[in-house]
Amino acid sequence: MIDTRHGDIEVELFGDDAIQTVANFINLARQGFYKNLTTHRVVPNFVVQGGDPRGDGSGDAGYTVPAEVTQHRYDTGYLGIADAGKDTGSCQWFITLSPQPHLDGRYTIFGKVTKGMDAVWKIDQGDSFNVKILD
Repeated sequence: MIDTRHGDIEVELFGDDAIQTVANFINLARQGFYKNLTTHRVVPNFVVQGGDPRGDGSGDAGYTVPAEVTQHRYDTGYLGIADAGKDTGSCQWFITLSPQPHLDGRYTIFGKVTKGMDAVWKIDQGDSFNVKILD
């Protein structure tokens, strides 16, 4: 669950396809890493991006996770890990605002929005959010 001022966003995580990425996301969320962070990048018809502790697009969690190729494709509402090249992902993630086939196979897909896409479309750069893991 991602809490925003525009409403809650429910996501399904692809733990069977992106095992390490999902485990990392869950661990960071449970540690409170994603509490009151901001969306530092919003590109209309492309992505909403957050998860950077610095808030400027260059922060990380102090380590990287390997890229994972999944069976999924970037359609509207899919979650991906932002990175600066192969195997450099860490804590920054994005949600696609429309299909983005050019990202397929390049950025790890680790989930999709199942409820609250209307809230995603309203997110502005600088909006804060909280990620909660519901068991």
